[in-house]
This record gives sequence, structure tokens and C-alpha cells, in this order.
Amino acid sequence: MRYSFMSFSCPELSLQAMLDTAAGLGYAGIEPRVDANHAHGVETSLSPAQRRDVRARVADSAADICCIASSSRYSEPATLKENLAQTRREIGLAGDLGVPVLRVFGGQIAEGIDRDAAIDNLSAALIRVADEAGQAGVTVCVETHDAWCNPHHVAAVLANVNHPAIAANWDVLHPVRAEGMSVAESLAVLEPWIRHVHMHDATLEPGRIRYVPMGTGAIDHREVIRGLRESDYNGCLSGEWIGYSPWQEHLPHEIGQLRSYEADLA
Repeated sequence: MRYSFMSFSCPELSLQAMLDTAAGLGYAGIEPRVDANHAHGVETSLSPAQRRDVRARVADSAADICCIASSSRYSEPATLKENLAQTRREIGLAGDLGVPVLRVFGGQIAEGIDRDAAIDNLSAALIRVADEAGQAGVTVCVETHDAWCNPHHVAAVLANVNHPAIAANWDVLHPVRAEGMSVAESLAVLEPWIRHVHMHDATLEPGRIRYVPMGTGAIDHREVIRGLRESDYNGCLSGEWIGYSPWQEHLPHEIGQLRSYEADLA
């Protein structure tokens, strides 16, 4: 399997330091979060020359940028125009950098909008950026997150959109945490559309998420790896580890734990 990590693991590291850290620890890639004041500097404000420089740095590294993580959200009609504009800028950035995946959120559902209407609204929003993403060589992936933790809801949207440039970012935690669905159940629903995966371990405490080292929480990542192998998934499994320990501790631990799961399944 190919592993990567999001810049929330190490928000203080420059792009070059992230790439060097990834390569040194055996990660295949990194995932910069944009608009989060992280030190990597991969933002839509980059000039054409700066984008060429980023692409050259990545080409010279043993690690790549597997995904750009956005905070765009589409469920609320009042902010839809602004979020679509943001997505178009991020598609342009990903295309210029040769990054294949852009992660987005469905968002929370505004008061007065039922689930069926929300599915229609999110589908319509994604259709509006689908062709542009496809032309740029970018797949926009909706994460199982916020009001869209249920894989069945995300699958309904993706079936409506029915476009190769719109797919799923399976966050393996949130369907378990919010919907009580097993890893196997979630994978069975989303398998046709999974193009990116977020992973982290956590304890399932009422009303909060407490991130913990891989292998000490409630998520069966061995089953994640088994299922993705069987589905011939070829993207990255990207660690979204947010502030539970210094990166110097958790990045080596997490990839070591994941490699041990692979060895168990050999």
C-alpha cells in the first residue's frame, strides 16, 4: 500500500521538509491542507512561476503530493457560490501541480433542508465543477465527514453525478464514529467511487473524538488494508493526524504500525 500524511501532522514544516520527512520515513506522498496557515506554502495564491517551482521540487523528491485538502463545503445554499469559486481555484492549483486528487466536504445541511434535498443540492454543485476537474486531470473527492458521514448518502450523491472526475474520499473513522457502520460495511457501499482514503485511530467517546496512536483505538485498520487490497485500490492511505503527539513521534509509529498490518495479511 502507498501511505501519505496531511500537513496537520506537521503544520510548521516547509514543503521541502515535508517531502524530505515523507521520503525518509517511507511515505509515498504528502497532502497539503490549503487555507490553514500551514508552512508548506502550497496555496491557490501561488504565481505561475511558484507553481512551476513546487512541481519541480516534487519531481526531484521520492515522495509526491497525492492530494490537496480543501475546506470547500457545498450543502449550504448561502455560501455555495463562494465555495464553488474556491473549488475552481483549487482545481487549477492541483492541475498546475500535477496533483490527481482534491478533497472537499459536503458540509453541514442548512436548517429547513431535508436529506433528499441536500443530496440533490450537493449533486448539482459537484456537477458544476465536474467537467472542469476532468479537463485538469483532477478528481474531486467528497469526504465521509460532517453531515455526510453515512456512506449511503455519499454514494447517492456520486451515483447522481455519475462523472469520472467526482469520487469519494473515504475517511475510515467517521462512518464508524457517527453511523455505527463497520469498516467492511462502509467499503462495500463506497468501493466503486473511492479514490482517496483518510485514516486515523480514535477512541469513541460520547460527544468527542480523541485521536490516539494507530492500533490503540476503535478502528480496524487491518480490515481497511485487507478490503482495499481486495478492491485493487491504488491510491494513497493518508494519515490525518491532528495534534495528538509531535510528528517526530507519530509519523514513524503510524507507518510502522500500518506496515505491520500488511505483514500480518501477507
